[in-house]
Amino acid sequence: MTLDLEAIRSQFPALSETDDGVARLYFDNPAGTQVPKRVADAMSQCLLRANANLGGHFRTSDLAGAIVADAQEAMADFLNAPSPDEIIFGQNMTSLTFHVSRSIGRHLDTGDEIILSRMDHDANVEPWVLLARDHGLTVRWLSFDTATFEFDLRQLEDLVNERTRLICVCAASNLTGTVNDVKSICRMAREAGVWTYIDAVQSAPHMVNDVQDFGCDFLVCSPYKFFGPHQGTLWGRREVLETLEPYKVRPAPEAIPWCFAPGTASHEGMAGTAAAVDYFAWVGETMAGGEGDRRQKVRAGMGAIAEYEQELARHLVQGLRALPGITVQGITAAEAMSRRGPTVAFTHEQHAPDDIARALAEKNIFAWSGHNYAVEVAKSLGILESGGAVRVGPVHYNTLAEIDRLLEVLDPVLR
Repeated sequence: MTLDLEAIRSQFPALSETDDGVARLYFDNPAGTQVPKRVADAMSQCLLRANANLGGHFRTSDLAGAIVADAQEAMADFLNAPSPDEIIFGQNMTSLTFHVSRSIGRHLDTGDEIILSRMDHDANVEPWVLLARDHGLTVRWLSFDTATFEFDLRQLEDLVNERTRLICVCAASNLTGTVNDVKSICRMAREAGVWTYIDAVQSAPHMVNDVQDFGCDFLVCSPYKFFGPHQGTLWGRREVLETLEPYKVRPAPEAIPWCFAPGTASHEGMAGTAAAVDYFAWVGETMAGGEGDRRQKVRAGMGAIAEYEQELARHLVQGLRALPGITVQGITAAEAMSRRGPTVAFTHEQHAPDDIARALAEKNIFAWSGHNYAVEVAKSLGILESGGAVRVGPVHYNTLAEIDRLLEVLDPVLR
């Protein structure tokens, strides 16, 4: 199946922006994507026509309630959640993780163990490290092979024991781009009676994230990483959420999901999130033959996007490896490329990552440098003290020609 890139790019007003006549090349997407016009329109309409709190007996409150309900249903469709009542909205993934970790911690006793990964963004590391400190827990670490950039799940088998209570791991790395076998990890956890907390922030823009197929207990993601507004969402398995005591103010509802919502939600953000999900459904319906309900169309759209982004990833990795002095800090083997996303990090034998990113920015090419909050990853790769890596992250609205432009600019910079 083929994406109609002209039609896709026409949905994103930011892609036509120029600075002093020079087009912008957005490769900073792992930190936050651009939004289709429908997202901005939905947020604007919410603020202008439905700006009220929930539960009132008047029109704007009713309209706000409908927006919130649609957003929960949209995220349930996006994640294939059994019920929209299992969707919790918050300021961002980090805030939600800190918040719910307090409730999870009440189920843990001194000496219990949690397993964290050396591949994760710090938002799925430090909240649990601090929880372990406060509750007398033991942290065990799942490392990745720094040659293959993948986990050996036999190590996870060795780590799980009768004191293990929680496994926290990312579906995809925000630095190396590795896509992990979450389904197998969750199966191993279930067999041991262990809860799983999956960070899907970096997998959400690039692949189908199906909580029922994964078999996880919690999954968090960030709409601003998949073409929506700055917001976070958390899915929790109903039977698990119902065992947790929420940390909340007394007037807050007792029922899920609102008992876990930390304060008044951003209704305009929820409107934008629903519009972002509808965008994926539009891709699925118009470009991938998706039929049926929104959930089915989203799945079709994500399938088409993943296929195209594999082409982008291969082209980018091959082009970078052809440049002098570059080391790609992630999967490069042709037979393993299906197990990575388009997020690509690299280092150079002479030039500091920040210097390279600055040189790219001077040509209006946007990329990040540093550890990108993947502190444990950078430590494992031995690049933390030397400035981390340059991170280039195309998504489906980027083109092969844009990648060629990036490589063209990089070549003289590195030489």
